[in-house]
Amino acid sequence: MKISIGSDHGAYDLKQYLIEHLTKRGFEVSDKGCDSKASCDYPVYAKAVAEDVAKGNADRGIVLCTTGIGVSITANKVKGIRCALCHNEHTALMTRLHNDSNVLAMGAAELTPVLAERIADIWLDTEFSGEEKHARRIAGISAVEEEN
Repeated sequence: MKISIGSDHGAYDLKQYLIEHLTKRGFEVSDKGCDSKASCDYPVYAKAVAEDVAKGNADRGIVLCTTGIGVSITANKVKGIRCALCHNEHTALMTRLHNDSNVLAMGAAELTPVLAERIADIWLDTEFSGEEKHARRIAGISAVEEEN
């Protein structure tokens, strides 16, 4: 599985930690930036990850900033993206089972690296349930996207 990942300066250290962890797990990881702790604008990196996933260049994406809020808002602006902001294992599990999310957002100030690793692992290891009611709801999300 190919994972696209990106962060702003506030989550640079967490991104580096997750890249090492994901690589050790055998994932192919594409780092979309940023490349240092120098101040930068998170929309640039969240958009790059989301577009990577939407275009099929990556199977899933992970976006990171200080809170996770800005990157999740940005990623969800890209057509075809269902980005979920997760701060615990339960939401990571449920967003895959029920929402078939394809981008995970996390906040570096909200999580320890170990918790972020567990959330990412659960999110990556969980498949969509495929239940009709959840597929119908995802179609409803897509319909809203098409209307706007």
